[in-house]
Amino acid sequence: MTVAAREIHLKSRPSGTPGPDNFALVERTLPDLADGQLLAKALWMSVDPYMRGRMSDRPSYIAPFQLGQPLEGDTIGVVEESRDDRFKPGDVVKHFFGWRDRAIVDATAATRIDPAALPLPAWLGPLGIPGLTARAGLTHIAKLKEGETVFVSGAAGAVGSMAVQIAKIKGARVVASVGTDEKARWVKDELGADAVINYKTAGNLTKALTEAAPKGIDVYFDNVGGDHLDAALAVANDFARFAICGMIAQYNDATPPPGPRNIAAVLVKRITMRGYIILDHLDLVPLFNAEMIGWLKSGKVKSRDTIVEGLENAPKAFLGLFSGDNTGKMLVRIAEG
Repeated sequence: MTVAAREIHLKSRPSGTPGPDNFALVERTLPDLADGQLLAKALWMSVDPYMRGRMSDRPSYIAPFQLGQPLEGDTIGVVEESRDDRFKPGDVVKHFFGWRDRAIVDATAATRIDPAALPLPAWLGPLGIPGLTARAGLTHIAKLKEGETVFVSGAAGAVGSMAVQIAKIKGARVVASVGTDEKARWVKDELGADAVINYKTAGNLTKALTEAAPKGIDVYFDNVGGDHLDAALAVANDFARFAICGMIAQYNDATPPPGPRNIAAVLVKRITMRGYIILDHLDLVPLFNAEMIGWLKSGKVKSRDTIVEGLENAPKAFLGLFSGDNTGKMLVRIAEG
């Protein structure tokens, strides 16, 4: 049976901020399935800031996207054809072959999920990489303790919003940074942050953080870098721990920005600063899934999705991450299901 797929390819490597011209919508005919493979129709796909790094041809923790080939990312889909006894048509699966409406997937790279347990988007947000990243950063990297003060930058994003809530569940006082008053209200009123800074209107960020955390911060969960990292260094308590999850403020810089102006604080305050990649913590998945499902069903964790319709609009959704278009998880709905 001939199967056509639409795919978003990387047309050219961006210099600075990507634009629509860096992407191409391509239709191609898929080959026949081999033994051990599935044909999966995509329903939902994730776009994430880390994908910007893969658009550049430089060494990193994961291979760069290839020109003229489809991009990749977490996807929820439904099996249309199976050449593996572990899966049957109609099964809902999670896999990493996003940015296309149909994909041939090795069965070993697919995970069956229960669509009745939770809404499908939850498996790309709270139960996906964002939730796991927040959990690992707070508890395994920063070693968060009850009663400590945590500063979360990018707190209205997919990972940051999870970090705020998990920190509260663990008994911390949470100071959050966001980019709009609307996001500030959501993070404070619904997610439970104790103090929220709108960094775009706060003026001096270090001063604002000092006022929001008068006793200093013990943990910094960094999604942003830049002036947020400077402020966190200035307000950190002795022996603070910094979990460096992302630095979206500089992902599109054509040349590396200057380092933190006050990096000497790491020495003076004996700060532990550690970057981490969630691929190193996949052993946490079984425990985390059970934990997060319980939190979601009990209402201890809430999520919000920003949904863009149609595969052809996936580049628009991705670019929106860098202009703050999303509250919570940015998702692309490719098909109903």
